[in-house]
Amino acid sequence: MQKNKPARTRLAILAAAGAMALLPGALMAQGADWPVRQLKLVVPFPAGGSTDSVGRLLAAELSKELGQSVVVENKGGANGNIGSDMVAKSEPDGYTLLLSGVGSNAISYAVYQNMPYRNSDFAHISLLATGPNVLVANNDFPGKTFADFIKLARENPGKYTHASSGSGSSGHLAMEMLKQDAKIDLVHVPYKGGAAAITDMIGGRVQVMFLNQDTLLPQVTSGKLRALAVASAKRNPAYPDTPTVAESGYPGFSAESWFGLSAPAKTPPAVIQRLNQATVKALSSPEIRQKLESVGFVVVADDPKSFSAFVDNEIAKWGKAAKASGAKMD
Repeated sequence: MQKNKPARTRLAILAAAGAMALLPGALMAQGADWPVRQLKLVVPFPAGGSTDSVGRLLAAELSKELGQSVVVENKGGANGNIGSDMVAKSEPDGYTLLLSGVGSNAISYAVYQNMPYRNSDFAHISLLATGPNVLVANNDFPGKTFADFIKLARENPGKYTHASSGSGSSGHLAMEMLKQDAKIDLVHVPYKGGAAAITDMIGGRVQVMFLNQDTLLPQVTSGKLRALAVASAKRNPAYPDTPTVAESGYPGFSAESWFGLSAPAKTPPAVIQRLNQATVKALSSPEIRQKLESVGFVVVADDPKSFSAFVDNEIAKWGKAAKASGAKMD
C-alpha cells in the first residue's frame, strides 16, 4: 500500500492544478497580477449630472492608481436601480464597479415595491463624498430665516407648498423628517427632476424645497433663491453663512446625499482592499478635492467596514422617513 502513496500524491497535485485552471475570474483575481485589463465603472444615472461628474473624476484617478483604464458606463433608469442591478448581477471579479449612492443604495429599498437587488448583493469599498440637502425659499416667501419658516408653517398648516425632484427623493424625505420633528404641515409638490422644481421655485409657484447643495448653489449665489438651512451635522463650506437644521433647534438632524464605490458581493477581499487603497489615494488628489469641495461636497474616503456600517445606518434612517411619508414606487 505504501508504494502507491507517491502516485496518489501526484494525482492529487494534478487534480488540484486542474481545478485551479477552472476557477472563475473572481477567484483568479486574488492573484497579485490584478488588474490585468480595463475596468468598468457603472454610473446608474445619465451623463451630465452630479453622480456622473463624480464618477468621471474618480475613474480618471483610479486609472492612474491601478495602471489600467477605468471607463464610465452610464446606465440610467428607475432612479439608479437599473444600473445598480446590473452591477449586482455582474461577475464578482473586480472589473465591474458601481458608483453607489443614497438613492439606489438606501432610499430605493424602502420606496420601490419590487426591488431587483438587495444590500447584501454588494461589497462596499469606500464612501467617497457627502453633500447636504439645502432648504431654500423663493424670494416672495415672507420668512427670511429658518426660524421664520418654522413659525409660519406652524401658524398656517397646509398653506405652504414644498417642491421636490420626485416622490421618494432625498429632498422629499428630508422634508418629511423635518415635518415630523418640527410638527409642521406642508403640501408636497413632486417634480420630474430638480431643474423643473427650481424653475417653479424661482417663478413663485412653490414656496420652499430641500435639494442637493451643488444643484442649488448657482441659484443661491445669484440671489434667485434664499438658503434657510443646510441638513448636515456641520455647516457646509459652500454655504458658510447658512445655519444647519441641527443647530437651529433639531439636534442630530441630517439629510445628506452621498456617493460611494461598491462592487458585486463575493468580490475577493484582496481585490476589495486593493480598490480601497487606490480609491483613498485617488481622493487625496488636489484636483478631485478642489472640484468637489468647490460645489459643497465633503470628501470622505474610508474603509470597507466603515462604509458598510454607514450604508446600513442610511438604509434604516431613510426607510423610517419613507414609511412615515407613505412614498411608494412601482
